[in-house]
Amino acid sequence: MKILVAILMFTFIVFFHELGHFLVAKRCNVRVNEFMIGMGPKIVGVQRGETLYSIRALPLGGACVMEGEDEDSEDERAFNKKPVWQRLLIVFAGPGFNFILAYILSVILLSNVGYLEPYIGEVIEGSAAEEAGLKAGDKIVELNGYNLHFYQEVSMYNYFHNGEETEVKFIRDGEKHTVTLTPRFSEETGTYLMGIRTDGLVTDGDAIDLIKYGFYEIKYQIYITFQSLKYLFTGRAGLNDLAGPVGIVKVIGDTYEEAAESGVYYIVMNMLSFTIMLSANLGVMNLIPFPALDGGRIFIFLIEIVRRKKLPPELEGKINLAGFAILMGFMMVVMFNDIYKLFA
Repeated sequence: MKILVAILMFTFIVFFHELGHFLVAKRCNVRVNEFMIGMGPKIVGVQRGETLYSIRALPLGGACVMEGEDEDSEDERAFNKKPVWQRLLIVFAGPGFNFILAYILSVILLSNVGYLEPYIGEVIEGSAAEEAGLKAGDKIVELNGYNLHFYQEVSMYNYFHNGEETEVKFIRDGEKHTVTLTPRFSEETGTYLMGIRTDGLVTDGDAIDLIKYGFYEIKYQIYITFQSLKYLFTGRAGLNDLAGPVGIVKVIGDTYEEAAESGVYYIVMNMLSFTIMLSANLGVMNLIPFPALDGGRIFIFLIEIVRRKKLPPELEGKINLAGFAILMGFMMVVMFNDIYKLFA
């Protein structure tokens, strides 16, 4: 059951991504030859007008196959015949729809479980926070220029800025104050801590609050993704810290089993949280300016705008093919590492 749930989550996220490409392509009057979910051999397909809607054997990935997208075409409705701004919008729509999906689900999640505002419930004796003068009841609003809206952003920020001196802005009795502290390493937890605990009071916002906090949730997820990428590219995270589809399925499965002990409601809320994270993550990753990703194609379109003429189609094709080969190779390495960790 847990594997089926994970596959359905992936499929739903990919479907929404490809739906973005599809709807904007249709709006721009581009011929779509196939809308597929999954990869590999076709299991089932239905032809509706000019478009084949299909489900493939491998439940990973998907595609919105447009006429003239990766090859020359003389069809007036071909992708390569459209103005550059329309091609850019079509490609951006995939990641854009991932952010839209993550936002909608964030509002749904927060309307059900509420959110923890960054109020201090307790200051640990002898901690950096106590030394800096922070007190229970203070509301932390900023850490080194990063604006906070959820309490969990405090620990998230500390994780990505291990032991760094931190300028803390907080509100006490309606007035804003600023102190500077340096989180201290805890042997017990193996992390750097400011020395504060949450008050645990959940806020059930009204409709306007939920609309705002939905955006704050997306900002939080995007920040985590960018910081994780920074860790990877600076060598602070290695291959064992990465998780591909197999590793993610395992994490989702473990979370599903834990939540199942508390009932269906907790399963749904936990899976919603995972879907938000994965959808926002997919949106960010696809915007990386690397060949074969949406961001790589957008980068090529921006070059075209600056040059005021297209790159030679054969050159663009070779760039995308090379990028796809590198990306597939990297994904295979990550997948085999995930499988190794399952049995290690």
